[in-house]
Amino acid sequence: MSYNVFFISLGCAKNQVNCEQMMATVQHAGHNIVLSPEGADVAVVNTCGFLASACEEAIDNILEMAELKQEGRLKKIIVTGCMAQRYKDDVLRELPEVDAVLGTGSYGDIALALDEVMSGAALRPCHMGDIHHCPQGGARILSTPPWYAYLRIAEGCDNCCAYCVIPRLRGRYRSRPTAELLDEASELASAGVKELIVIAQDITRYGTDFNGEHQLPALLRELCKLDFHWIRLHYLYPDEITEELIDTIAEEKKIVPYLDIPIQHCNDGILKAMNRRDTKESLRKVFHDLRERVPGLVLRTSIIAGLPGEGEKEFEELCDFLREEKIERAGVFPFSPEEGTKAATMEHVPMEEAQRRTELLVDVQSEIIDAYNDSVLGDIREVLCEGWSEEAQSFVGRSYAESVDIDGKIYFSSNCDIMAGEFVNVRLTGTMDGELTGELAE
Repeated sequence: MSYNVFFISLGCAKNQVNCEQMMATVQHAGHNIVLSPEGADVAVVNTCGFLASACEEAIDNILEMAELKQEGRLKKIIVTGCMAQRYKDDVLRELPEVDAVLGTGSYGDIALALDEVMSGAALRPCHMGDIHHCPQGGARILSTPPWYAYLRIAEGCDNCCAYCVIPRLRGRYRSRPTAELLDEASELASAGVKELIVIAQDITRYGTDFNGEHQLPALLRELCKLDFHWIRLHYLYPDEITEELIDTIAEEKKIVPYLDIPIQHCNDGILKAMNRRDTKESLRKVFHDLRERVPGLVLRTSIIAGLPGEGEKEFEELCDFLREEKIERAGVFPFSPEEGTKAATMEHVPMEEAQRRTELLVDVQSEIIDAYNDSVLGDIREVLCEGWSEEAQSFVGRSYAESVDIDGKIYFSSNCDIMAGEFVNVRLTGTMDGELTGELAE
């Protein structure tokens, strides 16, 4: 029997890829993917479980589906993803509306779970496969606009940062075979994808689990031979950035000069306590080497305020570091003591203080962003048009300096119509609420 299935994916792009694979699996099994949960047979909620706030968002979405189910407008609910992996017993106990649970090692069981809940063959089935050995590849139904797509090159993480639960949710670091990645990338290029976003929890380690050697540079050089306009990189751990990788980024013109390098902090003592392998000086060196070799480089990072060991002195050191390094993009988050992590057992500042420091860091970063925006006014940037904004009454898009969903947009005027997915040259002329504005360059 054929069923109508609605999918919602929460959290990161890596999770989104899993959702795209599940949609392809369900469709291949003969079912229909629908765009609304109302009237669907099954809603699949693919959850994030990285932080307590992400779990709260997941629960809110599940409860929204549960309300539809109670009203008779939805038949079944399946919960998948990281929160399901992390809290399966709690989900089954506290959310009786949920009909089945699939962990991160069992995405491939989605069609089986669908049949189980609809046939009643199993009472609230729970599939929790081996997170260290589950398949990574497979067909996808892209959920992104046609001009960009993600290529996940590895799964899991071996970094074991003291504050992070990812290794417990996604398993050990496993690189995907290069040939498999090139086949998938070639299919994406043939489908018209113009911006390929290379992702993993840590892309710099790619290939080291094969033979101990860093193989990301070689992979990137092969990807650059395919028909993409831009190739964007997320996420690079600073201690694994090699000279060969810097050379590759500098030499391959399809690789945009935008690098997402999460540092979390700069204080040596805090970095060591969090099991990070960097020091303040090693961070300074990698940023200096990259800026020296890659013209126009835009850096993005993530910062955690209120980590264990952070007093006022360490916090001021972090603020000064950001001002000195002038990192163009930064996501700032208050420390969240996550159950099961080493950092959760360490002494840390109260949540209210962590939130206060977060807000102060956001203010520091706002000054850096404003200065950067002012510095590029008058420049002509290649912009990937993403359509028309009714609110702004202008076209909207991104340059190399803005990544999908996490950075701002560029709003620009034009006397002629521009199709979404088209590259155009835009002269940057001003700012609007911290985002750049411009006009089509003649």
